[in-house]
Amino acid sequence: MTTPAPFPYAEFDGHPATEADLRIPAFLNYGHFTAMQVRDGKVRGLALHLARLDAANRELFERPLNGDRVRGLIRHALDGAGVRDASVRVQGFLPTEGEETTVMVTVRGPARKPTEPHRLMSVPYARTVPHIKRPGEFGQMYYARLAARSGCDEALLTTPDGTVTEAAIHNIGFWDGTSVVWPDAPALLGITMALLERDLPGAGLESVRRPVTLGGLGAFRSAFLTNSQGIAPVRRIDDIEFTVDEDLMERIGRVYDAVPWDSVRDVRDSETSEIPRRLRSEAPEIRDV
Repeated sequence: MTTPAPFPYAEFDGHPATEADLRIPAFLNYGHFTAMQVRDGKVRGLALHLARLDAANRELFERPLNGDRVRGLIRHALDGAGVRDASVRVQGFLPTEGEETTVMVTVRGPARKPTEPHRLMSVPYARTVPHIKRPGEFGQMYYARLAARSGCDEALLTTPDGTVTEAAIHNIGFWDGTSVVWPDAPALLGITMALLERDLPGAGLESVRRPVTLGGLGAFRSAFLTNSQGIAPVRRIDDIEFTVDEDLMERIGRVYDAVPWDSVRDVRDSETSEIPRRLRSEAPEIRDV
């Protein structure tokens, strides 16, 4: 039986992290990442994670990031850590030598989002290049900590005109009694949100995008947060109270629970056709790199 490695465990390009490797994120933290929950060596929406990494890599570094390579590095890191259940983060860094992107895979203990209703504080902050998931976002962390010091669970990011975009580490959805409404604004398309957008209509829940403003929050009955750790209801945003709709949360939860778990050892080719356009790079196709 393999003895689990100390957490957090990190590998660079398939070998345990060295001091030289760790200088890369310490001194040149320019890159992108995706975060996932792994259970029994499987991930929900694995094809979407791979597409996110490839699209960001093409935009930032002008080269693709091969999904088979990434899956192999995830497998290797899980084996190196001696676990099958974990929180995994895959991060791409600007290559220093050679043609391939430097890939760091970190493995931590598995996590699940607390289902208690969350309280949010709105803040005047919108991320630069919000469609790319990347490390070192000072404003995001600053406002999340400010919200926590104010007794809230999360910060709700807004543009100067009060348009709601996303939360600091979540997407947010609203319920108007008829439809699940996602803010139509520049934001990161989270994998959990992408899966729900895809599957909610099949379960009889209409899913739409439209602008949401702080001044218009009173038009919604309920709200909820999503990220890689799961889904949680929202109790309050600033001074606006929301109904915690247990029936709605149960219906959304059933949709999410029904999403297949894909093995990191064998992702289904059919899933590539279901990748949302927003996860694909708008950069021109890159050849011969």
